[in-house]
Amino acid sequence: MATIKRYKNSSGDTRYEIFVSAGTDELTGKKRRIHKRGFRDKKEAALAASRFTLDADAGSLSTIRSMTFKAVYLEWDAAYKNTVRESTYERTYIQVKKHVLPLFGNKPINKITTAQLQQAVNQWSKQVTRNYRRWLTTTSRILRFALRRGYINKNPADLVIIPKEKEQIGDVAANFWDKQELTRFFSYIDAKQEPQKTSLFRILAFGGLRRGECLALTWKDISFTDSTITVNKTLSQGMNGRQLVQPPKTRKSRRTITMDSKTMSALKHWRLVQLQKYMALGFNTNKPDQLVFSNRKNKHLLLHKPADWLKSIEDAHKIKHRITIHGFRHSHASALFSAGATVKEVQERLGHSDVKTTLNIYTHVTKSQNKEAVNKLVAYLNF
Repeated sequence: MATIKRYKNSSGDTRYEIFVSAGTDELTGKKRRIHKRGFRDKKEAALAASRFTLDADAGSLSTIRSMTFKAVYLEWDAAYKNTVRESTYERTYIQVKKHVLPLFGNKPINKITTAQLQQAVNQWSKQVTRNYRRWLTTTSRILRFALRRGYINKNPADLVIIPKEKEQIGDVAANFWDKQELTRFFSYIDAKQEPQKTSLFRILAFGGLRRGECLALTWKDISFTDSTITVNKTLSQGMNGRQLVQPPKTRKSRRTITMDSKTMSALKHWRLVQLQKYMALGFNTNKPDQLVFSNRKNKHLLLHKPADWLKSIEDAHKIKHRITIHGFRHSHASALFSAGATVKEVQERLGHSDVKTTLNIYTHVTKSQNKEAVNKLVAYLNF
């Protein structure tokens, strides 16, 4: 027999609790009653109540009580992997394996406390990476799964206080180049001798494409007639380092953008060079589905290849202000804002699904520009 009741938690949110009769304790002769709470809706509570009732009838409650976090994670993982893209699943798998299971894997699921989780998050937040929020979110999802299955009576992650992100030196605000820095960078690349590099970096800087979007491009995505590039796929990393082509990150990521004449000219030159170069290697690249950027085996470039090229140029020319490959995307956004583009225009060109992402870049860019303006003022006044 199970009873479901509604209540308000300390935050004023509606939650549900269950009371399940679990027979009589053979040792004490007393009636056993299971009380679990924290369910977000009545359906969740009813499902947990049904499971507890069945487990009580089958005499398996003691097994549930002794389940470890890792055992529950494996149950959750079996369901989760069918709900996301392989690249997303691979990132989550690594997060849990490296950061969550070492701390909680062997702990009984019903013994994990808010205090233990808080200590873990505090510890994670001191690392260089900002991914501690993701690690907590994933841990909370696993615990919520345990709640739905009736393994715990509340989610201890709900009350964890997330530490504030510390501003890092070399943050997003510095991860872009201005007009002069971009001009200098492209002067270091010989467009005739290195047409593939020139084309790739111009697409990143003048098109604002993500790395995976750029590496997945085929020639049918390039319109020399309209001077446009169509983004409809992305190259990602799956399990065990396997590279795979997937749909774009979000629906908004599907887009067609207009490109400048110099970038289109660079692409035309690269296509002619590619035809000759790869013909000598035994490949016919004169086909619509031919990759724009490929290795000597005419396969996708490795995802880290653009970063390797960038580093070699930065090292060779002793560039002090260094950026990442994603920094070209921020550089593109910075240039658009400086040219007077609206936030909406930048959002659509970059393929951001959430305007907050665009505004975040805008905030960092304007902060950096304000600092630069002050430096120029001080240099001008000079007293």
